[in-house]
Amino acid sequence: MEKLGDALTVAGHKVINLGYPSREHAIETLAAIAIEPALAACDNSTEISFVTHSLGGILVRQYLAHKEIANLKYVVMLGPPNQGSEVVDKLRDIPGFYMLNGDAGMQLGTDQLSVPKRLGPANFDVGIIAGNQSINWILSTLIPGNDDGKVSIARTKLEGMNDHIELATAHPFMMKNDEAISQVIYYLSNGHFDRNTR
Repeated sequence: MEKLGDALTVAGHKVINLGYPSREHAIETLAAIAIEPALAACDNSTEISFVTHSLGGILVRQYLAHKEIANLKYVVMLGPPNQGSEVVDKLRDIPGFYMLNGDAGMQLGTDQLSVPKRLGPANFDVGIIAGNQSINWILSTLIPGNDDGKVSIARTKLEGMNDHIELATAHPFMMKNDEAISQVIYYLSNGHFDRNTR
């Protein structure tokens, strides 16, 4: 997320970019581990926005389902599996999948075990960027419809979202994609994506 963070800093935002042990815990635990230290590093008197990639968006949803952030302004999600991903459904029993993805990865399917599907509609202002390019044609064969190599465009969508846009980028690169970065900055200033440049 460094390139995106640097661009946000240049645009005048204070950026808190903290990592988290995504393979070591379930989503319910990771949400607090990832978000509470970031909130503690923020000035409580200013508005707070989140910019997330993939699982990060689900962690924000999990956190906000149980706790309120009074000064929350915007959330921008890049490639979030908001309705789960068929990749998890079809590969969860393959040897090595759990080792690579951990408990949280196992919770990102589309079936009854899916945490994203249990979290319900957005109760916050969220804009979602979906990629429509894939560098992993094998995984793409497991996903119905257009996808970014990990998540279908349809499954990035979330009931209650404020805006949604598709960009020509693949899942692992969208946070470094210049157009995605521009759209994130635009959303954080305007509360919607910029369609005049498309």
